[in-house]
Amino acid sequence: MFTGIVQAVGTIAQVVRQGDGLRIELSAPAFFDDVAVGDSVALNGCCLTVVSCDSRAGRAAFDVSAETLRCTSGFAQGAPVNLEKALRLADRLGGHLVTGHVDGTGVVREFAAVDSDARSSFRLVVDAPRELARYVAAKGSIAIDGVSLTVNRVEDASFEVNLIPHTLEVTTLAALAPGARVNLEIDLMARYAERLRVTAQ
Repeated sequence: MFTGIVQAVGTIAQVVRQGDGLRIELSAPAFFDDVAVGDSVALNGCCLTVVSCDSRAGRAAFDVSAETLRCTSGFAQGAPVNLEKALRLADRLGGHLVTGHVDGTGVVREFAAVDSDARSSFRLVVDAPRELARYVAAKGSIAIDGVSLTVNRVEDASFEVNLIPHTLEVTTLAALAPGARVNLEIDLMARYAERLRVTAQ
């Protein structure tokens, strides 16, 4: 489990085709100091298992399956990625409960400053797949590329969030532009509520 509070931004240093999936090597100085093989790390909101780690070099490798590649984005060589280590029971839950199981990708429709102030927040509008949009609710939580955010508005299959300057500084989201694909994970409670609704019918 994760919280959607990004702890570092790393870079995908190498991507190697491996069967129907990939092995990626990630560079993130200092982030892997207390990480070991077998640990879970969220990369852009996608929970992956560490398969090798060199903490002194600040590098770790992960295997990415074909199924993961099918429903996610952001694993190109050279790409920056948001990183978060798995939640420990004693940790503060600063965001919301995030499983690291990406539900699909959305497309950025709008990304612009709210006003002309240099420290302005940014308004981000994302078009979600229709099969996911039904789970997005105003004032609910959603993870975008692993970042826990509050939904401000929902209109049909699109939703809007606000990004404060701090979020833009410590995550990859400042580089977004219209047309970009982002990983989406809907709120865990919405999944179970839907399952209960279906089984009750």
